[in-house]
Amino acid sequence: MLVPLRCRFCVLVCLCCLVVGAQSVPIGSTDVQQHISRIQSCLRDSVIVKGDLEVCHAIAKRMEELHVPGVSVAVVHNGVIEWAQGFGVVQAGGKPVTADTLFQAGSISKPLAAMAALRLVQQGKLTLDGDVNAVLTSWKVPAAPVAEGRPVTLRELLTHTAGLTVHGFPGYGANEPVPTLVQVLNGQKPANTGPIRLESAPGSKWNYSGGGFTVMQQLLLDVTKQPFPRLLHETVLGPIGMTHSTYEQPLPASLRESAATSYGDNGVAIAGGAHTYPEMAAAGLWTNPTDLCKYILEVQQSLRGQANHVLSAEMTRQMVTPGLGNWGLGLEIGGTAANPYFSHGGVNEGFESLFVGYENGGDGAVVMTNAQGGSRLAAEVMSSIAVEYNWPDFRPAVRTEVKVDREILARYVGTYQLTPQFGLTFRLDGNQLMTRATGQPEFPVFPESETKFFLKVVDAEVEFFRDDKGAVSYLLLHQGGHEMKGMKQ
Repeated sequence: MLVPLRCRFCVLVCLCCLVVGAQSVPIGSTDVQQHISRIQSCLRDSVIVKGDLEVCHAIAKRMEELHVPGVSVAVVHNGVIEWAQGFGVVQAGGKPVTADTLFQAGSISKPLAAMAALRLVQQGKLTLDGDVNAVLTSWKVPAAPVAEGRPVTLRELLTHTAGLTVHGFPGYGANEPVPTLVQVLNGQKPANTGPIRLESAPGSKWNYSGGGFTVMQQLLLDVTKQPFPRLLHETVLGPIGMTHSTYEQPLPASLRESAATSYGDNGVAIAGGAHTYPEMAAAGLWTNPTDLCKYILEVQQSLRGQANHVLSAEMTRQMVTPGLGNWGLGLEIGGTAANPYFSHGGVNEGFESLFVGYENGGDGAVVMTNAQGGSRLAAEVMSSIAVEYNWPDFRPAVRTEVKVDREILARYVGTYQLTPQFGLTFRLDGNQLMTRATGQPEFPVFPESETKFFLKVVDAEVEFFRDDKGAVSYLLLHQGGHEMKGMKQ
């Protein structure tokens, strides 16, 4: 769906000094300093209209415009962590963000949790294609007619093809009771999300489901009888060397001094601090970009059989092999067959992030922010990194804008439902077609043709379709290599 873009308060942005990870070139390297200087001084728009001048934006200016108080970036180049640096502050008027500052990773928690599950498969304690209900003991996936007799498998949980509900989780604020995992699975109070249930036949289609990863979390708990944070530390974080990362929820008091403050859409810090996520596999990781770069390096080197601290080369290859929706086992797969990349974004309450790693060549990057709406800034930083390091992907999209009569634009006015919880509403403001996604601000859309439109704030397109009587009946949202269909209400 469309990246959530929400306004935040403006902050005084201060740049902190360069902090480089253990696997890095010397701080004084002129080449590295030039890379950093060009990236921080020339962020590009996600979409460029053909014929318009390409404009560079300083990262400090964009942080102020997008109301993002803190950003942390780390870059992998030629198989090493080349640099890591913080920008801005952990909270308004507070200390600078450094390379060690902790952020909630949101859904970036999923790829590392998937790696733990695959390690259990490798050890023979789980199977990828067996019925998970045969192993689950504390809870079972309830039977449903839509399942058509098919069992849910671990492979389907990890690839978002299990047919389960619940896209994501809002977490639990300070002073709110936190449910057990079984209460989350059943949608029982104090859980604030619905029950995780089958809504389509397992294996029949791709549909992103944090609920599926929550089932996977319970599966790992039932098999290992270990607390989830300990299991992930022993099987993934520790072996990779992610020494500043944890799945503990809430964050232990001893680590809070190192953590960025989360900011909400009311322009102030989230009341009581970061939300707590019992759905740890889906959203519970605390980390920083340097540690996530170690994960990127582990995947890259494991594929080549050079550093198999967690998974074998064969199992890692399965992890990055795309299936429905271009999704691997816990990872989104993009690029070309000759030069694929693995990636994931993350959005928790007040934290938004993005990472990318290329299978070949040893390149990648991580961008983490402590504000909702930070995904837009993260995409711009990633685009600047892509240009600086000559990546084939993540560069600004170039669109051609055409003139469309107001009479044609008026046909598209209305609401289109893409999922039960998510829709797009279109209206005319004079001769300008505007759209608003559920829970997001309104933005203009611009015509590429009489039926296809694009946004400038994010790289996304909408295409309208008519029925046999000529009336507009549905649209397709194209974003991030995926399509979502929305029927006109």
